[in-house]
Amino acid sequence: MEAEIVQQMVTSGASSLAGLMATAAWQQVSSRVSRMFGRGTEDEATSTELEVIRAEVLEAGDDEESLADQTAVLRTRLRRLFREHPEAAGELREILAEFTPQQEPGSTYVYNTISGGNNGDVIQAGTINTVQR
Repeated sequence: MEAEIVQQMVTSGASSLAGLMATAAWQQVSSRVSRMFGRGTEDEATSTELEVIRAEVLEAGDDEESLADQTAVLRTRLRRLFREHPEAAGELREILAEFTPQQEPGSTYVYNTISGGNNGDVIQAGTINTVQR
């Protein structure tokens, strides 16, 4: 794999994983990510490390610097993984294709992540226009 492509996969993969960690989808994908990093086995140490990173991502909230720190941790892990096991890039691509929304060219998506003491009440203001296809 070319160095530029690997670097792009590392960067986008780390950002995508950090984004997934902040969603409910993480519960479905976490075991697959753990097996990817553990090379086929979901060991407790890998799962625990990923959950620590996830807790930091959730705690970061709007703190861009804290989120960037956790994304950097994931980048380092991915870089090492791809260097030792280049086939893992394909595994990550499959996981992300399944669990991250595919955006059509020219379209805009809005995602809301709500965390913290909202007691289950959420109010969103504004207008959302949709186009029927």
